[in-house]
Amino acid sequence: MNKKNKLKKLFILTLLFIEGVTFSYAQTLFPTPADMQRKQGEFSLSASTRISGDEEYARKLADTFKQTIQSLPLTDRKTPNIILFSLVSDSSIPDGGYHLQVKPDTIQLSSSSACGLFHAKEALLQLARFGKGKLRCCTINDAPTYQWRGFMLDESRHFFGKEKVKQYLDIMASLRLNVFHWHLTDEPGWRIEIKKYPKLTQTGAVGNYHNPRAAAAFYTQEDIKEIVAYAAERHIMIVPEFDMPGHATAVCRAYPEVSGGGEGRWQGFTFHPCKEETYRFISDVLDEMITLFPSPYIHIGGDEVHYGNQSWFTDPDIQQFIAEKNLVDVKGLEHYFIRRIAGLIASKGKKIIGWDEIVDAEVSPKQAVVMWWRHDRQYQLLKALESGYRVILTPRRPMYADFIQHASHHVGRQWNGYNPLENVYHFPESISHLFKGYENQITGMQMSLWTEKVADEKRLDFMVFPRLIGLAEAAWTPYRSKEWSVFMQRLPLFLNYLDTLGIYYFNPLNPLQREEPTAPEKEDILQNG
Repeated sequence: MNKKNKLKKLFILTLLFIEGVTFSYAQTLFPTPADMQRKQGEFSLSASTRISGDEEYARKLADTFKQTIQSLPLTDRKTPNIILFSLVSDSSIPDGGYHLQVKPDTIQLSSSSACGLFHAKEALLQLARFGKGKLRCCTINDAPTYQWRGFMLDESRHFFGKEKVKQYLDIMASLRLNVFHWHLTDEPGWRIEIKKYPKLTQTGAVGNYHNPRAAAAFYTQEDIKEIVAYAAERHIMIVPEFDMPGHATAVCRAYPEVSGGGEGRWQGFTFHPCKEETYRFISDVLDEMITLFPSPYIHIGGDEVHYGNQSWFTDPDIQQFIAEKNLVDVKGLEHYFIRRIAGLIASKGKKIIGWDEIVDAEVSPKQAVVMWWRHDRQYQLLKALESGYRVILTPRRPMYADFIQHASHHVGRQWNGYNPLENVYHFPESISHLFKGYENQITGMQMSLWTEKVADEKRLDFMVFPRLIGLAEAAWTPYRSKEWSVFMQRLPLFLNYLDTLGIYYFNPLNPLQREEPTAPEKEDILQNG
């Protein structure tokens, strides 16, 4: 082959490669769908594109989509094409799943559920956004691998506010994440208005992790209602966390009569586990929380009680209570508290979620769901499964977003390494052997962000993104449809979208592109907790 023919062949191959990349990008979705069949042809959004739905909710989604795409570069095409949203009776479409077909003149979105049709709308919006108004023809049949696809934000240690939470809910919706676990109570601050106990916000909301004198910061009940409704429109369930019996310092600062004592750093860390006044207080608070959060779950924490239960060993009333109830020791008392709270919450029509310590309390699996977080205690996961609990996977490694994510970073936690995007993406394949035979009890997974070292929005964004994108793929996409190298090739598309939102993300494709944000200095007593 002469030089001229070689150059011609190279040119043709280059064009085919560029066309292939463009074709691929025009059909990129985050998370990757379970099944996508690419077709020839293209659909162009234009001002004359007719967008409609076949019933009330479908029409609502059609109107929302119509408003959203106004920011895209629509063509001046005169021949109208059609986008149709449809709710259908089709038992072959799994819960939360959808069917999406793009033809040159028609786009059909259908699902047997409202949440599935919403997911279809978000998928179509991504295709339109990434393709800049031009969508290559394809057929998508998609459904989530796991039903619980969650993100937890700790706002007790540092408070970020309503608008930031809404922004994250929007991004979660785009990624088809469906649970926002809201950590609103802990040691540094109580962040939710409870009208029967005003000192919870007058006193308990004062301070944060780095500054105990910071102005009170909390959500009013009207704020909560607004955010819960905002999430519900996006088919995201908000699960509040009311920590007990430990991590209750902000409560006990406001109402010391329910404090379980404690020493030094841990003064007021626990509720008093024996006073009836404590349980009345908790019941009253729960009554107000339940009116605000329609979720079937209340997260109660239940972890790390031993850090602040020093007074339990010496308080004569507590020791007498242990003897009278045949609880043996303070660990038995802790378990008594957890079981009693589980029963209390069950009487109010809800289930508890707790960290994996609650397994040892032998709460009925009918009343509780377990979050496995201690990655170094694999036996605790197995114990939860063998005991019949449904389990949500959120182990510190790799699913805690306060861990460092790259070797060049220095602010944040490390425990024999760090949590890079790749490890999040490949989860839970790395531990699937641990729950072999119990797959039906794995409800799903979540990424959790504790904010000891996250004091502002810039650092919040940097720690969450792009790992939240990896979580979405891990929780939604079946293993057979995942490919790390392809995911990384396409990642810039979603990063560019984050740019339009002003998100200060870490770019794993160019680790030195952005400086790692710092956090105020404070000794991290629980560095590996």
